[in-house]
Amino acid sequence: MLIPVILAGGVGSRLWPVSRSLLPKQFIEFPDMQGSLFQSTLSRLEGVSDLEDPIVVCNTDHRFLVAEQLRQLGKEHCNILLEPVGRNTAPAAALAALCALQDNVDPLLLVLPADHLIQDETAFLQAIAQALLSAKQGKLVTFGLVPSVPETGYGYIQKGAQLGGENGYCVEQFVEKPDQETAQAYLDSGNYFWNSGMFLFSASAYLAELKRHASDIFDSCHQAHTSLERGEDFHLIPESIFASCRSDSIDYAVMEKTASAVVVPLEAGWNDLGAWDALWEVRDKDEQGNALSGDVVTFDVKNSYIQSQSRLVAVAGIRDVVVVETADAVLVTDRSQAQSVKILVQQLQDQQREESALHRLVYRPWGSYESLSSRPGCQVKHIVVNAGASLSLQLHHKRAEHWIVLKGVALVTCDNKEFELRPNESTYIPVGSKHRLTNPSNNPIEIIEIQFGEYLGEDDIVRFEDLYNRV
Repeated sequence: MLIPVILAGGVGSRLWPVSRSLLPKQFIEFPDMQGSLFQSTLSRLEGVSDLEDPIVVCNTDHRFLVAEQLRQLGKEHCNILLEPVGRNTAPAAALAALCALQDNVDPLLLVLPADHLIQDETAFLQAIAQALLSAKQGKLVTFGLVPSVPETGYGYIQKGAQLGGENGYCVEQFVEKPDQETAQAYLDSGNYFWNSGMFLFSASAYLAELKRHASDIFDSCHQAHTSLERGEDFHLIPESIFASCRSDSIDYAVMEKTASAVVVPLEAGWNDLGAWDALWEVRDKDEQGNALSGDVVTFDVKNSYIQSQSRLVAVAGIRDVVVVETADAVLVTDRSQAQSVKILVQQLQDQQREESALHRLVYRPWGSYESLSSRPGCQVKHIVVNAGASLSLQLHHKRAEHWIVLKGVALVTCDNKEFELRPNESTYIPVGSKHRLTNPSNNPIEIIEIQFGEYLGEDDIVRFEDLYNRV
C-alpha cells in the first residue's frame, strides 16, 4: 500500500509576479503545461499500482485552492492537513505519517514536493519501482538526480556501496551547496547526485528515525496530531502546539543522521522551477532562443523569457532578459539575476504592498473576484459565484456596496429581506447591514460590485454564517 504525501506549502516568491503568497507557483498552470504543478505531481502517479488517496499538507490559506484542484482531478476523498505556520518538511512528513498509521497498517509513503517538473514520467515511475524494494525492507530512500552540469545551487548526495539487485546505493554523505570548482569535481567523479527532496519510506520507519534523531520534532508533531481539529474535508493542525515545533527539513533532521539512508538514481528531466531562468530552460524556444507566451511582439531580441497575461508587451533590442507582465505588475530582470526577484518581493512585503500576496483575480471557495478599478473611497470588482455556491452572511463596518447583475439570477439577502436580482437589475447594501449573495442555479452568476467607504480592505468583514467554516 503506497500513499503519496504531497508537500504543497511553498510560496515560490522568485516566480513573482505570477506566483504570489495567496496563489503560489504550485497551483499555477504555466505556459505549455497541462494543469498546475500540484495537479501534475498527482497525475504522473497514475501508473503506480496499489496507490491510495493522497495526503496533502498545505498552508491554511490555500485549503480551498487545494480542494478545487483535487476536485478537478476527481480526487475528492483525500486527507488535507492544514498548517497554520510553515515548519519545513520534517514536521510535515511526520504529521502525514501519523495520519497514515491511524488509517492503515504501516503504509509506504511517497513524499513529493508539489512544485517540481518531471518531463520523463516513465523514468520516474521506474525509479519509484526500484525504490519500493528498499523501502519495504525498512530503508529510507531518497531520489538522487543524475547531475548534468556543475550546479552550485543544489545540495549533493555522495553514493556509497551499491545494494544488491540494483536497488540503489547506500548514502555515503550529504553535502552542502558547493562552489564551482567543487561542483565540477563532483560531476567528474560520477559519485554524486543532486538532492531532489523526494523520499520513499514506511511511515513507521520514518517516525522511528525522527524520534531517534530529532525527538523534539517528533514530540511536537505527536502532540499536534492528537489535537487535530478534524473536519469533513480538512484537518487543521493546532497553531498553539505547532508554532512551537522546530523548523527543519527531512534531510537535516533524519536523512543526514540515519544509518538506513538509501539513494536511488533518477534521470527524468527534473527541474524545480525555482526562478524564471528555469522556466526559460524548459520552455520551447524560437529560432532566436526566446520563450514567448501571450500577446508579445519582439524585434532583435535573443535568449529571453517574455510572458504577457493581460495586454500587449513589445520588446526590442535586448538580450538574456526576463519580462513578465500581469494585470497589476511588470517584472524586468536580466536572466542571470532571476534569483534576485525574491529580494524585490521582500521589499514589497516590507512596504505592505498587496501585490506581494494578491492578484487582481482572487479565488474564493464560492468563486472569484477581480478588482477592476480602485481609488481612495471607491473600488469596483467583477464577482463570479459558482453554481450552488453562496457567500457568507456578513456585514461591513466601513463600506457600503452596490450590486449590479450581469449574468444569471442572484438571490440577495439584506437584513430581513430576501429577493432575486436578474440581469441589469441592481441593489444597495448599506454600511452595517447583514447581507449575503447566493447562486441557487446550475450556472455561474456574474455581478459588478461597487464599494464606497472610508476603508475598503478585505479584513472589514464580520461573518455570521458560512458554508465553508470561515466563521
